[in-house]
Amino acid sequence: MDSQAFEYLQSYLTDRRKALFSKVLAERTKHVTVVMEDVYQLHNTSAVMRSCDVFGIQELHVVEERLGKRVDREIAMGAQKWIDLHRYDDIESCMATLQQNGYQLIATTPHHEGDILSDFDISKKSALFFGTEKNGVSEKVLAQADGYLKIPMYGFTESLNISVSAAIILQDIVHRLKQSEVRWQLSEAEKRQIEMAWTLRCIKSSEKILARYYNEKIS
Repeated sequence: MDSQAFEYLQSYLTDRRKALFSKVLAERTKHVTVVMEDVYQLHNTSAVMRSCDVFGIQELHVVEERLGKRVDREIAMGAQKWIDLHRYDDIESCMATLQQNGYQLIATTPHHEGDILSDFDISKKSALFFGTEKNGVSEKVLAQADGYLKIPMYGFTESLNISVSAAIILQDIVHRLKQSEVRWQLSEAEKRQIEMAWTLRCIKSSEKILARYYNEKIS
């Protein structure tokens, strides 16, 4: 979509909606991203997507090597409209893609020596891996991870529900990023691309509107 077409399409949005887009985009980040590896309970994936939106994480990666997925719209509460969802058939391709994009791979697990959440280095681009409800992240992830991360726990139970763990970790990391000098913000080009996608998703029959715009422009 060229700039003129985008401006035309945006004329269908209220000033309030456009101002909200700008406000939210200023708080969005790709410095941290989340990976869900074959999570069995559908509501957990949907709840994590909702947490990503709440805490400003723009991208969520879902690996569907063994278990099919779909987003539970009721639980996600519309978050699927605002989050970029990337899907993979196997964990290897997911890890390779993230590494190519400059992310360190961080396995969240209570079973390995690693960083306590409060000590985690937020300066590096990080992909946080969350695994199945029963067994956690796979051995493939543990073997290739650049580091391990865990939430300190003081009771008899050794783990939390995945969606709860993700919310706790994201809230802590995002809060510290915003207090730091780390350049976690989106670039202007990234903001523009995301705003275009949001605009298309928000306007009913946006594809028909654009087609009509281009036809009138040609004629």
